[in-house]
Amino acid sequence: QVQLVESGGGLVQAGDSLRLSCAASGRIFSSYAIGWFRQAPGKEREFVAAISPKGDNTNYADSVKGRFIISRDNANNTAALRMSSLKSEDTAVYYCGANLWGRITSRLYEYGYWGQGTQVTVSS
Repeated sequence: QVQLVESGGGLVQAGDSLRLSCAASGRIFSSYAIGWFRQAPGKEREFVAAISPKGDNTNYADSVKGRFIISRDNANNTAALRMSSLKSEDTAVYYCGANLWGRITSRLYEYGYWGQGTQVTVSS
């Protein structure tokens, strides 16, 4: 079992930066990949970024490449998503998920555990 809790969301202006955190408990943190997804009102949940169990490989959606950075701290069982140059289209609820196969995939169904989400609102 894996429990995930996101934090760090809020209301920001376009162009601002924000850092989201994902705190994990349960299964050994360094044994699974972490992915960040987001869901805007009326839209499907979409992939944002993922990081491998050891933190040596990452994967990003084209829409966030060069603006977002995913990281993890296995000693403290946390992952983070640093978001810069935020745009209004980044507005969504952001979720972190655990991929127990350790794959940094964009496929939603491979993530078996999810947090409750944190709201990010970017005003233009």
